[in-house]
Amino acid sequence: MYVAELEFSVIANTDFNQAEVAIRNYIEALIFNGQVLGREFPTAWLQESFSCRVVLPHQDALQPKQHSAKATAALNHLGAAGLAFPQLNIVGMDLMSQHTDPCSAPASYIVYSRFSDTCSPVRCGEHLAPIPLYQLSNTATDFEMLIRWQLQYQALDEIQMQQHRVLNKSAERSLQQLHSQLNRQGRQLAKQLELANQVPVYYALYSGTSPDCANEADKRCPSCQGNWRLTEPVAELFDFQCQRCRLVSNIAWDCQSPS
Repeated sequence: MYVAELEFSVIANTDFNQAEVAIRNYIEALIFNGQVLGREFPTAWLQESFSCRVVLPHQDALQPKQHSAKATAALNHLGAAGLAFPQLNIVGMDLMSQHTDPCSAPASYIVYSRFSDTCSPVRCGEHLAPIPLYQLSNTATDFEMLIRWQLQYQALDEIQMQQHRVLNKSAERSLQQLHSQLNRQGRQLAKQLELANQVPVYYALYSGTSPDCANEADKRCPSCQGNWRLTEPVAELFDFQCQRCRLVSNIAWDCQSPS
């Protein structure tokens, strides 16, 4: 990941409201296409320009060829708000972020996210490293539905991870139960990605607690009830994989022996 600055020079009469709306529309279009990561983009007024700081998944993320139709439209609308096309300055690598997957053609993908992630929810099936969304084919115009799913997932994951939990059981059920609305939506998005990219896309089903730790390692696939235990974990994390149902999961964290 890379920290970058976008500078929007003022080229005609404008005001803060016009400039804010135009910049926000453009950056949000980039976010929903996976070209900018996270939801925050601090923006400063520098007398003759506006400067935004963002995190990019790759140095090529803001090339015009990567833009969705929404991003292109928002870019072209900047002039109507009195702003020039942004000048990009790559500050350097983001030491606090995960690095983009090095594979040129992964054999499979995994839809996976945790509350602390600031990266793509689509991971390489071998390394679990994030895949920039704009590099993927999609049946929609951008990846807004996937990003909004990720935001909901992360919010619930953060709730159930807190030491003094509020609504923890409700949050945990949404994450763990196969047929929760959250997981149904995530699996549907994974299916759409597989259809568009013609590559297997697995959905990571979270497992935090279990009512039966003694038999947790022998649990069956919750979708087809088949045997899905692996001899070696996928990406050193997932102990279970069902190729038929496109699911991966782990031995419940509460049942794992401390290392």
